[in-house]
Amino acid sequence: MTTPQDLQAKLWKALKSDRTIMLRLTGDEGGLSQPMTALFDPDNGDDRGPLYIFTAKDTDLVQALMGCSPAQATFASKGHDLFAGVEGELSAIEDPALVDRLWSPFVAAWYEGGKTDPNLQLLRFDPGRAQIWESENGLFAGLRLMLGHDPKSDYQDKTAQVRLS
Repeated sequence: MTTPQDLQAKLWKALKSDRTIMLRLTGDEGGLSQPMTALFDPDNGDDRGPLYIFTAKDTDLVQALMGCSPAQATFASKGHDLFAGVEGELSAIEDPALVDRLWSPFVAAWYEGGKTDPNLQLLRFDPGRAQIWESENGLFAGLRLMLGHDPKSDYQDKTAQVRLS
């Protein structure tokens, strides 16, 4: 039996591995979700957030951001075996030491001016509540369905609402 804590642990592991989320502000300023690369601070020992995102100051997301704003991240693991919707708070931060820790050649490719590029913006997403789903969409699940197995019974312990903060 999968517990909510198991699903939460699987979410953090998959986020650290896959790193791509769809991010949007919620509320009137919301707009559409945008794909973003979520990073963990390597100095944060438990890898359970917050998530950090490099973006540009001239994006719609940053332009609509006011202080600490409610936001939603949507995640699908690469194998499509785990999905999550995560509510939290998004804020723009200025922290050169954190930029140094998170910087990589992948990030550098997007900013001609490097770590001091005037258009560089670091965002912090503090996760709050999440809905997590684990999926068995492989060959085995398909065979079970073809043999008349009710798939709803398999998902009773494959979803959970959890507090991530």
